[in-house]
Amino acid sequence: MLNITKVQFTLQLPTFSRFSDRLLQPLWDYFLFNHYSLISSPFFPVMICFSSYFFSSLPFAVLDLLGDNVPSIHRYKIQQERRPTIRMMAKSFGRAVYNHLIFVLPAVLIQTCFMPSMVLPTSAPTVVEVLIDGLAVLLLFDTQYFMWHFVHHKHPQLYRWVHAIHHEYMAPFSWSTQQISIPELITVGFWSNLDPILLKCHPFTIWCVTILSIWMSVEDHIGYDLPWGLNHLVPFGLLGGAPAHDMHHQKPNSNYAPFFSHWDRIFGTAILAGKITEKKGGQDEPRAKF
Repeated sequence: MLNITKVQFTLQLPTFSRFSDRLLQPLWDYFLFNHYSLISSPFFPVMICFSSYFFSSLPFAVLDLLGDNVPSIHRYKIQQERRPTIRMMAKSFGRAVYNHLIFVLPAVLIQTCFMPSMVLPTSAPTVVEVLIDGLAVLLLFDTQYFMWHFVHHKHPQLYRWVHAIHHEYMAPFSWSTQQISIPELITVGFWSNLDPILLKCHPFTIWCVTILSIWMSVEDHIGYDLPWGLNHLVPFGLLGGAPAHDMHHQKPNSNYAPFFSHWDRIFGTAILAGKITEKKGGQDEPRAKF
């Protein structure tokens, strides 16, 4: 009887394994057979990035404009005395559009002239591959940006000419996520494109981690400590989330990591509690300090 049970177990395990390994294959086949020209285009990653930024930011922009008219959400706002105005939102969103039109799209056009067109694999990644490779990309980028961020806050000239534009407002809001200079955009774009190549990620994994990382970036800047935010859903305080990055905009020499909290804890730059306010008013005040 024991031998029969063992035989049945060994016969069923590979079947389940094959099913889990090919769980994403139907979805990948759909993309390949119905939208190959779109997903193989060098402009497709740009579309993913900008649309993720836009649709992730839009709901929080509406909440900011409604303010305390939605008390169930407004009570979670970290700096309740500071509200972004339409002009501030338009300026930040305009900067993101400007960066894409002036730099990102021309860079992609140049790339198409010198790089061969992408050939997509026929096999989909496994769910485990997506999770492990995606986490590896996030951890690698988190490390790179922590070091870059730390250096730019410690060097006055680098801060002034490269990173200060992102700290124009003490209270961040969703559209300000991509209010960055061209040099910072180049750095972020370089790592974002290189890291998945170094880790040999499947294109599907790259798309997933791109959407997730942009959502996490927007969530860092929304200015609301929502109880359903990723920093609350992921245990042990592994993610800094909006409270950590909001504190970074209040006290710039703290909380340098974009996503995770371990580097700031290791180097003693983590500040997760308390508030620092310099001036009360109906809207934020421009600032360019380091």
